[in-house]
Order: sequence, then structure tokens, then C-alpha cells
Amino acid sequence: MKTILTIILLAHNEEKTILDDIKKIHNIILKKIKKKNKIMIFGNGGSAAIANHFMTDMSKNTNIKCISLSDASLITCLANDYGYENLNQKYIEYCGNSGDVLIAISSSGESKNMINACKKAKKLKFSRIITLTGFKKNNTLSKMGNINFWVNSKNYNLIENTHQVYLLSTIDLLTKKKF
Repeated sequence: MKTILTIILLAHNEEKTILDDIKKIHNIILKKIKKKNKIMIFGNGGSAAIANHFMTDMSKNTNIKCISLSDASLITCLANDYGYENLNQKYIEYCGNSGDVLIAISSSGESKNMINACKKAKKLKFSRIITLTGFKKNNTLSKMGNINFWVNSKNYNLIENTHQVYLLSTIDLLTKKKF
């Protein structure tokens, strides 16, 4: 039986690139610590759970402000009033500031609410947009990010597990834990 790391390495193609990718996320986040900006992270379904896990660990283990949209009453309010495809962009409009970092997670890279969030982040002059995607390499979301981490798979669980490894390993790197 293959381990999750073996499967992730096969989907990504080589270990060195994964570590380089994690270091890229780490370096972007380190720059934000000095400027007192925040990270806004969004996902749908399983990716929303990954976003919340990242936000929780980032908030608990570092001095970096990190927010995710996870309150059911706010989600249903914004989706009802503005449409689900505008959910994250409205949250960015309310809470985002120039210089913030957006992390948008979408296995397909075609989620309208993630694409609209990136548009709003660009309009507000976020310093970086990081996308984590799968499926097609040149998906719509990946074209909108400054940095895209693409998983060469069409399997949701493999893509989401890889995204989780990227993000949680970044926190380990920030807190100087060994991976």
C-alpha cells in the first residue's frame, strides 16, 4: 500500500519541487508578518475544511492574522443576498485591505466564487494571490494567482490531501517544526 506522501509525490512528480513550493508560501507569509497584513483563505466543501484548519493552526501557532469564511450564518446571509458565486468577494470587500494575501483553494480551478474572490483581491491591491488547484493545469483560477500550486490529478481526495500537506507544512516551517 502506498503512503499518502508517495501518492502526493507521484501526483506532483518530484519531492524537491514540493519542498520548493512550500518554501515559496512560507516566504510570502514571512513578508506579511513584518507588514502586519493578514491572510484570507477560502475553499469550498473539503477545501473549506482545509482553509479552516490552516486558519486555526496559523492563528494558534504564529502571530499572523488569518481569517477564513466559516460562520454558517454569515455564509448563508451573503449567499442569499449576493449569490453564492459572490460570497467570498463580498467577504473580501468587508474585511480585506491592500497588502493582504489571498489563498484560494479549488480542486477544479473553476469555482466561480474563488475566481470572483481573486478579482476583488486584485481590485483591492492584495500583495499576493496564491492558488491551489488540480484538474487542468491552466485552469481559470491558476491564471489569476501570482503563484499557483497545481496537483496533476483529477481525484478530489488526492488534490485536497496535497493542498493540506502544502498548507500545514508551511505552518510547520513557520514555527520551525521539522517535517
